[in-house]
Amino acid sequence: MAIIEITSLDDPRVQVFSTLTEAQLRNSLEPDKGIFIAESPKVITVALNAGMEPLSLLCEKKHIVGDAATIIARCPNIPVYTGERELLANLTGYTLTRGVLCAMQRPALPIVNDVCRDARRIVVIDDVSDTTNIGAIFRSAAAMGIEAVLLTPTACDPLNRRAVRVSMGSVFLVPWTRLEGGLDELHRMGFETAAMALTDDSIPLDDPRLAAVERLAIVMGTEGDGLPHSTIAAATHVVRIPMHHGVDSLNVAAAAAVAFWQLRL
Repeated sequence: MAIIEITSLDDPRVQVFSTLTEAQLRNSLEPDKGIFIAESPKVITVALNAGMEPLSLLCEKKHIVGDAATIIARCPNIPVYTGERELLANLTGYTLTRGVLCAMQRPALPIVNDVCRDARRIVVIDDVSDTTNIGAIFRSAAAMGIEAVLLTPTACDPLNRRAVRVSMGSVFLVPWTRLEGGLDELHRMGFETAAMALTDDSIPLDDPRLAAVERLAIVMGTEGDGLPHSTIAAATHVVRIPMHHGVDSLNVAAAAAVAFWQLRL
């Protein structure tokens, strides 16, 4: 184990924790070299338990024998960069959650068929761009037994640092990948699709026909505009959450949690 003290904000060895953008971390030109950042001992532990490969740690000095001790013991062959709390906050641009960050190798994305082969309840996240909502949807998906998450190409990266933290590591618990082929790809795999949208012909979430579906993909749309008309038209069912007091919609993360609970197996 190499403990390396950082005294300068310009140290190139900790660039991954400071100056690189999320796009640079993803490394779209060479995905096999992509990196993501996991924050807090609990989230890092979930990632390690899920088989993620650690590359380096950044933590406050006091956490080397404190909150980070167990993680360091599990990862004896990676560098551990450390420094005072104020320096690390200036370096990263925020105060570290419980003082620990871990840079990890981004795993290769599986194909849709592999992710969904044995699944009976999945969610499609269509164009959702808010990292907090992505993390919250993953957390609810894990808690409610959703077996796979598919994201359209324009949806936010689940391995964004904030999304990972908000999910409390649930992004490592539920298999996920990108859906390039649209809902028709899922229909060919034997899924019925339930587009969550407000339309004149939508059915309520507690309609017994939905609970009886053997393989169901719940389709969630963007925070503002919802699902595109083409996606709604392509879905097997259009579904609404019954509401009161004139409220017409919920935040996408809240709506997902309600839908996951109602349609769980």
